[in-house]
Amino acid sequence: MLPRPASSVSRSHRCTPSSRPLGQRPPLGCVSASLRRWLQAPGSLTARLRAHGSVTLQVTYQGRQALWPQEREALGTSEGHVREVVLRIDGRPAVWARSVTPLSAAKGPWQAMKGLGTRPLAELLFTRRHVQRDPLVGERLPRHSPEREHIVREWQRLGMAESGPAPVWCRRSVFWRRGQPLQVLEGFAPWVPPLMTPR
Repeated sequence: MLPRPASSVSRSHRCTPSSRPLGQRPPLGCVSASLRRWLQAPGSLTARLRAHGSVTLQVTYQGRQALWPQEREALGTSEGHVREVVLRIDGRPAVWARSVTPLSAAKGPWQAMKGLGTRPLAELLFTRRHVQRDPLVGERLPRHSPEREHIVREWQRLGMAESGPAPVWCRRSVFWRRGQPLQVLEGFAPWVPPLMTPR
């Protein structure tokens, strides 16, 4: 059984030039209140998006894949089962998401993610019993990080650049079931955070 890693919630604090080393990612306290609400919103993101229109889901990749450094650290494995999707509101790309779990977990407590098709992952995460969630961590993806470079490539490959820039701000969280982790990364298209949503 993989031990649960310690997670921390990004905390707001004053954003001044002297408050952080040069090049360090800005804390969530430096972002708008609307963006912070999206990054820290509990519950199902799909349900939150549905408050703004018809939500459809496109699966862009699913299968075995070598993991990124952050994923390897979070999940304790170098390979995993990966599912990448785009969530659209009334046809416009709104969220790019990547879900990753160890190969053993994809044959165990998280095996149902293989058969979701175009159904959202929320059907597993928020309806199954004994699922726990670590705190959400929001961040602005560094320019040359594997996450940001991959999202930009996918945004262009799928022809979504015409609808606006690729996501830069994202949030991560790890879900646990029967001692096995599943990490979800959700990146928001820039036009999404200004949408007014319930607090």
